[in-house]
Amino acid sequence: MTTEFINELTRIVGDDAIRMDEPMKMHTTFRIGGPADIFVTPPDAKRLKEAVECCKAFNIPWMIIGNGSNLLVSDKGIRGVVFQIFGTMDKLRMEEEQDGTVIVHAGAGILLSRLARAVAAEGLEGFEFASGIPGTFGGAVTMNAGAYGGEMKMCVGQATVLTGDGQVLTLKGPELEFGYRTSIIQRQSMIVLEAALTLKRGDKEKILACMDELAARRREKQPLEFPSAGSTFKRPEGYFAGKLIQDCGLKGFSVGGAQISPKHSGFVINTGDATARDVLELIRHVQTTVYDRFGVSMEPEVRIIGEF
Repeated sequence: MTTEFINELTRIVGDDAIRMDEPMKMHTTFRIGGPADIFVTPPDAKRLKEAVECCKAFNIPWMIIGNGSNLLVSDKGIRGVVFQIFGTMDKLRMEEEQDGTVIVHAGAGILLSRLARAVAAEGLEGFEFASGIPGTFGGAVTMNAGAYGGEMKMCVGQATVLTGDGQVLTLKGPELEFGYRTSIIQRQSMIVLEAALTLKRGDKEKILACMDELAARRREKQPLEFPSAGSTFKRPEGYFAGKLIQDCGLKGFSVGGAQISPKHSGFVINTGDATARDVLELIRHVQTTVYDRFGVSMEPEVRIIGEF
């Protein structure tokens, strides 16, 4: 990358927002990943847009991450620029409508856990399911994240996105084209800048009790004590990913430092020294074994980034 590019990027986002050769294991919940050539934390959506345009002008590859909760990054790292919006693009505001509903506008970089606590504190119901999902709001909207019977499509009314050709658009309702772990945002490689929840007031004590119950269920059933990327595989239609894996006798199976969690077969965990190669080999072993046994294709839910 040229000095001219670095200087222009620095002018846009500021010197404090740029790090060189940044280890991605510091920015993924797997605690795995080699260095990104350039790691940038843009202060706001305006400067993110300008920085992306700068990358395009200089023909530099780029990608955007939240808090890295759904990523497996190669041991060789990521070439080009990684923009992290977690921790910066996280503003929150609420507007009450005449019909009593409340519109909650939130930046793409806000953690779902923080957003869920904020709406619960206002006595707003319908977002309890998201309180324990790791990741940022923007990433959750992009993939229509869900848990315990809830999905983003049930409460997200609109999203402001940056398109591939640099336009800022607001997509509403059916325009978001939510599906199982997908949306038009994901399919067309758009970037969420901000999104809005449409919620109603409820019983604050019941809302908080529900969140506490879901948190307890997670602690009991999921391997939260180990680094992971959450559920490793999407749910195959008509099946449960964890049960298929368990029925193949793979619970506890390891490749290097990567292991199918003995606590929940739907999770691949890093037992302490796993490489990205270990995790990918384990994922492929699961895919082959489950297909050979049941004829079911297992599609990873985790995004696999970089050169392997």
